[in-house]
Amino acid sequence: MAEVALILGAQGRFGRNAAQALAEAGWDIRRFDRARDSLDRAARGADLIVNGWNPAYPDWAAQVPRLTADVIAAARASNATVVVPGNVYVFGPTTPPPWSEHSPQAARNPLGRIRVEMEQAYRSSGVRTILLRAGDFLDTEASGNWFDRIMIPKLADGLFTSPGDPSVPRAWAFLPDMARAVAALAARRAELPAYAEIPFPGYTLSAAEILGRLEAITGRSLRLKRMSWLPLQLAQPVWPMGRKLVEMRYLWDLPHWLDGRLFTHLLPEFTPTPVDRALAAAIPSALVR
Repeated sequence: MAEVALILGAQGRFGRNAAQALAEAGWDIRRFDRARDSLDRAARGADLIVNGWNPAYPDWAAQVPRLTADVIAAARASNATVVVPGNVYVFGPTTPPPWSEHSPQAARNPLGRIRVEMEQAYRSSGVRTILLRAGDFLDTEASGNWFDRIMIPKLADGLFTSPGDPSVPRAWAFLPDMARAVAALAARRAELPAYAEIPFPGYTLSAAEILGRLEAITGRSLRLKRMSWLPLQLAQPVWPMGRKLVEMRYLWDLPHWLDGRLFTHLLPEFTPTPVDRALAAAIPSALVR
């Protein structure tokens, strides 16, 4: 009998990709439906709970602690392992790269502290948890991430937008690869520590490097434009999301990447998608020459 994976946020970018990779690995996929399901009932008999829930930034303070407690309780009742997509917010601007499972979680801004406290709740819960930490997402369809919403929407017009210093290297994760890693780690969960914090190395790319690769992929000459943060700054008093976006602006000018040594030790056979193939999959297919 196949093991059961309950996917929370199955329509979201991480949950959708995780559900596909786990199904391909032979798991029985159970997608949580907020309209009709209760978490405790949906989790009964589940071997794995993939927590793809991600409220909007302004709702994190009110919702993340409650959702975390609910997932922990459901996992404890069903003796399930939880998979959590970690981000890089926990490190703050003072933690030197490369960021690893040993790096201090020095974030002091509100969104960063919420994530630090969320991770601590899983760590201290006793529930088996796999936290796979990644940088910004590249997806195979438009899913509202920075890459598809801000950086490439005018690619057909020859324009590529960088929200920060285009020379700064940053961590990126191709979601199908990250999802494949989830499936591989879930299959080996009995061999992992009760709380396994694992950086997903993905790619380290600056915006300038991405632009150069996209020029080769599309056969087009692209112009680099720096995004203006002024509209978001002016909107902060009346637009909570704008305040939160500005709060995380530092990550666009802060060199950072993830240490892949633990990941490679755990999954030595894992083969990432070549970066140009991932970028080609992350832009409209009509633009790929």
